[in-house]
Amino acid sequence: MGLFRRGPKRDSRDLARDGEFSFFSEREGGVFRSQVRQAFAEQGLEVTAYAGVVTDSSGRQFGLGNLAAVCHRDRRGERAWPALIRDHVGKVLRTMDGPQPLEVLSADEIRACLYPRVVAQETLPASDSFRYGREPAPGLREVLALDLPEAVQMLSEDSLSDLGDVAELRIRAMNNLRALPVEGHETVRRGDGSAFEVLLGDSFFTASRVLVLDDLVQRLLGTGLTPDGALVAVPFRHQLAFHRIQDAQVIPALQAMAQFAAAGHEDAAGAISPRVFWWRRGVMTPLSEPDGDGLRVVVDGEFQELLERLVQGET
Repeated sequence: MGLFRRGPKRDSRDLARDGEFSFFSEREGGVFRSQVRQAFAEQGLEVTAYAGVVTDSSGRQFGLGNLAAVCHRDRRGERAWPALIRDHVGKVLRTMDGPQPLEVLSADEIRACLYPRVVAQETLPASDSFRYGREPAPGLREVLALDLPEAVQMLSEDSLSDLGDVAELRIRAMNNLRALPVEGHETVRRGDGSAFEVLLGDSFFTASRVLVLDDLVQRLLGTGLTPDGALVAVPFRHQLAFHRIQDAQVIPALQAMAQFAAAGHEDAAGAISPRVFWWRRGVMTPLSEPDGDGLRVVVDGEFQELLERLVQGET
């Protein structure tokens, strides 16, 4: 999963856009939904396709947002869609129709595949099912999830009731997160001399490693964070970017990461946030905001004082 690679061949942006997924043209959206219906039919299930979901005769709904983004971003282009869609539909149906993990796994097996997952608040149900989850930053929620062979299952408050104390479960989940291998790590260097680090991986918990950033930075760079912390970005579930704050290079790094986060978040499967945050002792403060078709950097008084101190230290 590289950072910079040739994009897939797509219809021109000048063509009429799909009403639900604007990264598709109308034609691409039609092809995508047709292939989704066909994949379900191959599994013996007739579905009705709407803009963002399909439904079966029993009323079950299957969201299309992440699958559409996966197809859109695959560098092989449209020729790869049928296989991607068939694989996704097969996994979804096996997960839904098969035995439920909480009913068949032992307590030890559940704890072995338990992880904290950072998600966008807006992607969670409107109910109180995940109210137990911490809010590591505005617009984000940390929930507990099971990393299963063919799916990641987020656990609602009701499903946790028989597993034990939530605080104790989170401790185990965090330990599992710390133990994950590093799948990919790249350093992005800019012409202005600034740089930031990017962690990449197929794991659905790659971005969630922001929760254990201290350990991660020490592991990757061989040196820990200063008391000033780091800049971090979690554009989507497979990517985490950070810059260790230690001098005035934080200023160009913030600008570069703001662009990086906004671009990575757009049209991404498992999108989390387009913002850059100031991470300090586990607290994440937003430093950038989407602004129409662009973005703007928003610095509060405390971070401004930090910048002034770092700049003065180099003069």
